[in-house]
Amino acid sequence: MKKRVVCFGDSNTWGYDAETIGRFSEDIRWPCLLQQRLGDDYQVIEEGLSGRTSVNDDPLVEGLNAFSYIHPCLMSHSQLELVVIMLGTNDTKERFGLTAYNIAQGIARLAHKAKSANAGRLGGAPKVLVVTPPPIGAQYADTDIKHPMGENCDMKSREFPRHLKGLLKGTGIDFLDAGNAVSMNQIDFMHLDQAGHKQLADLVFEKVESIAE
Repeated sequence: MKKRVVCFGDSNTWGYDAETIGRFSEDIRWPCLLQQRLGDDYQVIEEGLSGRTSVNDDPLVEGLNAFSYIHPCLMSHSQLELVVIMLGTNDTKERFGLTAYNIAQGIARLAHKAKSANAGRLGGAPKVLVVTPPPIGAQYADTDIKHPMGENCDMKSREFPRHLKGLLKGTGIDFLDAGNAVSMNQIDFMHLDQAGHKQLADLVFEKVESIAE
């Protein structure tokens, strides 16, 4: 049986292309590139949804709360070797009223729920890797996306990874901060560009290899 990996995230996992307002093709999206790197022994499953939050119900759009969806999602894809969670960008939206620490708390809570799901091999829990997305560029405030996002999203996106790292320490949940190692587009300053997808795939691949050892 192949080792199954679920990549669970938001528009940056779905593959949103800010230039076309569409979706990057399979030869660009990072989960697809991860599949190529991992090879035939693995099956990588894309579970990206634009606008997805870690634990919040969005009052404007239905079905974006990851906490209420992740259990049936993982069970439907079981048996799993690994769940890769990359969220946080949408949690910075002003309408949710969260601090950077609150955002980290929400993602940690979600990661623990994934770890407790009986969706791993032999009915056990899958391994969980939490990836923090690259921070939102301050220039987003000069674009149209500022209106739905609100104020200070860039600041919160830079701050929550260090809180999340601390919250996950000693929990058995792996952590990867993509930080400034992954490039963002110069259109809305919060979505990966083509090069960023490859960079992220390479980072996650290296982490998956170390987890699997």
